[in-house]
Amino acid sequence: MLQIRTPEGIVFSQDLAGPTARFLAWLIDLLIVVALIYAANIVVGVLGWLSPELAQALSLVAVFALNTGYKILAEWFWRGQTVGKRVMRLRVMDAEGMRLQFSQVVLRNLLRFADLLPIAYLVGGVAMLINSRAQRLGDLAAGTVVVRIPKIREPDIDQLFSGKFNSLRHHPHLVARLRQQISSEEASMAFRALMRREEFEPGERVRLFADLAEHFRHRVKFPAEALDGITDEQYVRNLVDVLYRTQQPVAECRPTL
Repeated sequence: MLQIRTPEGIVFSQDLAGPTARFLAWLIDLLIVVALIYAANIVVGVLGWLSPELAQALSLVAVFALNTGYKILAEWFWRGQTVGKRVMRLRVMDAEGMRLQFSQVVLRNLLRFADLLPIAYLVGGVAMLINSRAQRLGDLAAGTVVVRIPKIREPDIDQLFSGKFNSLRHHPHLVARLRQQISSEEASMAFRALMRREEFEPGERVRLFADLAEHFRHRVKFPAEALDGITDEQYVRNLVDVLYRTQQPVAECRPTL
């Protein structure tokens, strides 16, 4: 389990991918690369009639470019995923939770050749088994980890928040900005906190929602009248409501005086 603490004290947890899932993802990508190399060799083979030496040189370049370039380009443009990782629901990310950099993607893939030694990822597999974050040598050098992408079921927000007045909805332009700023992981974290709120001791519950509210208030600032008279827990509830329910409810109950 990878835990990342934000400057506001909020802790995000991610499940680390194990050797088996990563091996299966690599195997899928290997089949794709082999197919690409086969197609490239057919094209290069035509040049063999003119210059066998040139054809052989181009074939070696094609093998390196496709084997390494495919993974680099895929992980960069697909935000840490290749076809194999998408199938296995895996993603490469920065080990500290920062934005994944192109240099990290390049470094982890160039060092893949060291992890492959002496055969079938033996060095990389051993490194993952003895490392608490399941990092191979390329991940250690690049400062990356591979995590599982959980299957998120859409919660029944209509039932959870039915009949509750939400003052944030009076500021649709700020709500739209909020949806752009808040990641799905942050929204899921806030929703889980609401679902489990009865499990916490009163003091822990107050501190938890105070930390969450402080974290989210810094992302998008709503005017004072939208926050007047609501607790930190109510603010988080309202925030989750507008994040998950994109449509304005037909009727909302206003607070009674």
